[in-house]
Amino acid sequence: MVDLGLSAAPPAGDLIKDGSEATFMQDVVEESKTVPVIVDFWAPWCGPCKTLGPMLEKAVTAAKGAVKMVKINVDEAQMIAGQLRIQSIPTVYAFFNGQPIDGFQGAVPGSEIDAFVARVIAASGGEAGDDGLAEAIEAAESMLAEGAAVDAAQTFAAILGEEPANAPAYGGLVRAHIALGDLDQAEAVLNGAPAEISRSPELDAAHAQLALARQAADAGPVAELMQQVEDDPGNHQARFDLALALHANGKVDEAVAQLLDLFRRDREWNEGAAKTQLFQIFDALKPNDPIVLNGRRKLSSMIFA
Repeated sequence: MVDLGLSAAPPAGDLIKDGSEATFMQDVVEESKTVPVIVDFWAPWCGPCKTLGPMLEKAVTAAKGAVKMVKINVDEAQMIAGQLRIQSIPTVYAFFNGQPIDGFQGAVPGSEIDAFVARVIAASGGEAGDDGLAEAIEAAESMLAEGAAVDAAQTFAAILGEEPANAPAYGGLVRAHIALGDLDQAEAVLNGAPAEISRSPELDAAHAQLALARQAADAGPVAELMQQVEDDPGNHQARFDLALALHANGKVDEAVAQLLDLFRRDREWNEGAAKTQLFQIFDALKPNDPIVLNGRRKLSSMIFA
């Protein structure tokens, strides 16, 4: 489960408690006026509840105070269950400002639980603490890294609903659409970015990733291009195309190596295409990525040799 914050976590008893009909107003409705409260409706005889409950608790604990959780046994709280029209369990609702704002039914994967908790934090504007939106962004980034691009996109969108000029969330939403293969939607999101963040590092990186993704769609087969380069090491176009194909297949380090070799052989080829492509790859990665650090160092040594 994703660690959503850096500060020390409050005691578990402050974040997660068993509720009842007698305490529902205080534990859920009143408490949700200051911090979002997730309510897990369960029963001892419910098998899926035994799986979902602990996963929810871990996600809430990881949020370190940005959200709280109340567990309600529907067998002992039939009036509340009836008022909320709960027809099957497990059912989960999130309350904020005394009202339900999100929810789901049935057991779901861990990534969807992370997405749900992050959306709840984002929908509350992170008002549980200054780091609320930052925690939601961190959770969405983890979802994206784990391949849950749909959940990540929903979470980034929820964050932007609270803070439309949030550059990390904007960049994340673009990258989520790229991961889903929807390049046109990614470009539309980029084009719709507020002017004040249009040149932010996050959006610059997203621009670079989108350009690389479009190149990937036209990349040739790696094996064929590799053979062309082996047959004729001086075939700069083949080497450049090989770098594009390697990058499209996730072999970023090898792509950088081919481009560095091309730059070493002829730095002016095709109006400096090798250096331009290298910078585009570097811009799409985090500045402290080892591929960026090593690649920039090698490129600089050749430029100033």
